[in-house]
Amino acid sequence: MDISVVIPLYNEDESLPELTTWIAKVMREHSFSYEIFFVDDGSTDSSWAVIEGLKRENDAVKAVKFRRNYGKSAALNVAFAAAQGDVIITMDADLQDSPDEIPELFRRMKEEKMDIISGWKKKRYDPISKTIPTKLFNAATRSMSGIQLNDFNCGLKAYRKDVIKTIEVYGEMHRYIPVIAKWAGFKKIGEQVVEHRARKYGVTKFGLSRFINGFLDLLSIFFVGKFGKRPMHFFGSLGVLSFLLGTFMAIWLIVDKLYHIWMNVSIGRDVTEQPLFYISLVAIIVGSQLFLTGFVAELVTRNATERNHYLIEKEIN
Repeated sequence: MDISVVIPLYNEDESLPELTTWIAKVMREHSFSYEIFFVDDGSTDSSWAVIEGLKRENDAVKAVKFRRNYGKSAALNVAFAAAQGDVIITMDADLQDSPDEIPELFRRMKEEKMDIISGWKKKRYDPISKTIPTKLFNAATRSMSGIQLNDFNCGLKAYRKDVIKTIEVYGEMHRYIPVIAKWAGFKKIGEQVVEHRARKYGVTKFGLSRFINGFLDLLSIFFVGKFGKRPMHFFGSLGVLSFLLGTFMAIWLIVDKLYHIWMNVSIGRDVTEQPLFYISLVAIIVGSQLFLTGFVAELVTRNATERNHYLIEKEIN
């Protein structure tokens, strides 16, 4: 199969017939073998009934329905596990992504041997309350990940089958799939300017809380990707540094006290009355805790089922 079109949705019953017809038209014109995989993320409208009707009209339609709203990451993870196409195209169900972009994405994936091509909605039809935070979010992600994409959160993306069968998407990590893929060793990540269409039906599911959650997820991915298999390198390094700093300050206070006693010179205050003494104690305690945290994390990692899980790209027997 050439293409799997993955479409997560939540209360989008009005747009689904038009979107399905549009996708089918593009696929016929380019003679692609394809499937359309809908994931109904606990919709409370008639979305599932519409999908059932679409299935009767088009055998390429496949779908699953969640009992409740789990989020876009869960929807993508389920669809990725079931997708059979050589190239997987993800897009939103609200008709703001154009199926006419699919042939060019497929061509580039095949001819340029890309792992991921991310859409870039260069001209957007969104309010400033959404565009400004998005620009800041994308800038922070570029800086931390080293991936030079202009629009990480664009729903229109193309993936090579190996990529989506290797990675796991959870929480709110869907916007960071290129970052997750890079940490997994898939580094051929490109970008393509795509059309952003004004919303035709329904209302946006956008909320400002996603930027806060998104930044926290970015920190999680950065930490797990870099230190997931060697947590002692992170916690242990900070712990040893804090412990040594606290120990040095404590020794300096003691030596200074002994020196003044030996020289029979009053220093005015006892060691325990100086703020530096308590700072050194806190540094020693925090350092010990960080080191023990790293040690415990290392034990957990060593007993994990995927402690020696590595991605093999090629093999000769």
